[in-house]
Amino acid sequence: MNYKLKTVDAETLLSTPMSKTMFIVDSLIPQGVNVLSGASKIGKSWLMLWLGLQVSQGLPVWGMKTQQCDVLYLSLEDTHRRIKDRLYNLTDDAPRNLHFAVMCGLIGNGLEEQITDFLKEYPKTKLVIIDTLQKVRDSNGGTGKTGMYGNDYDDISSIKRIADEYSIAIILVHHLRKLKDGDDPFNEVSGSTGIIGAADTNFILKRKRSDNTATLLVSGRDVEYQELTLQFNDLVWELVERKNSDDIHKAEIPDFLFRVAEFMKNRTEWVGTATELLVDMQETEITPNVVTKYLGQFTCDVLEPDGIEYRTKRTGKSRLIKFITNDNGDENDGANGIKPHVSTNSHY
Repeated sequence: MNYKLKTVDAETLLSTPMSKTMFIVDSLIPQGVNVLSGASKIGKSWLMLWLGLQVSQGLPVWGMKTQQCDVLYLSLEDTHRRIKDRLYNLTDDAPRNLHFAVMCGLIGNGLEEQITDFLKEYPKTKLVIIDTLQKVRDSNGGTGKTGMYGNDYDDISSIKRIADEYSIAIILVHHLRKLKDGDDPFNEVSGSTGIIGAADTNFILKRKRSDNTATLLVSGRDVEYQELTLQFNDLVWELVERKNSDDIHKAEIPDFLFRVAEFMKNRTEWVGTATELLVDMQETEITPNVVTKYLGQFTCDVLEPDGIEYRTKRTGKSRLIKFITNDNGDENDGANGIKPHVSTNSHY
């Protein structure tokens, strides 16, 4: 059957009012499907139970505001006794709007109907936690006709349809593979890339077994990349430090760039090779072969905001570096009484 595409023109889309993305935890957990992955037995369930308690009571999470709402927690690896014991350790006044279930159907075999029935019965529910994803999946991998990626993507998409239809956040607790990936920790998520591809937001909780400190990595469509350093104290994950993408980028900037900015503070111009720059700066912590690499990569972050222009060109066997300090738009070198410094061994 040939269905006609339903389209919307850009002008109509731009002028149509739409509600903002709902966040359960401000700037951290948005509506949609959120996948939290971590190694087994490192504290994911403690984190989810504490999160459920905070959100159901409208209490902040690591200093971030929460939207108070009913919470459904499918704690599928636990018993009611274990959940009760954990609650005793976390709170003296458990809220009535935090609901638990230890059994449910599978994706494509009853789970979706059970969640939607609950949402209709408790319409104030805005957060659903499924712990763990594996417990609600067909152990046979579905039909097998679409392969692992297709099955993974379809399962997450099925849960996502509920989140989108009811404008709620659903957190799927998942596992990491034992095989590490130093380049991209998100590649360590168990299963295919269909899981992280279909999810709106992905969280990676990484912790050394012998340490009570962990890193929570955050990446998603509606949140900026973040790295949160957490510490497990008295069964609660406490925030030590939170970095956004700008903070992380700034932390990667070599101190050498800031020393260059200080070096040019009382100069209007400098010309020379990388080796000559290091000599003039009395620099001993860096080698000439990485000077132009650092300058090319981080000039816009450090030098340009200080009004320092960086140029480079190759002459013969040497590559020359030139810095020009723009002082309030004064283009006349030496007009402020400072003579340009130019290396006597080079010509630009």
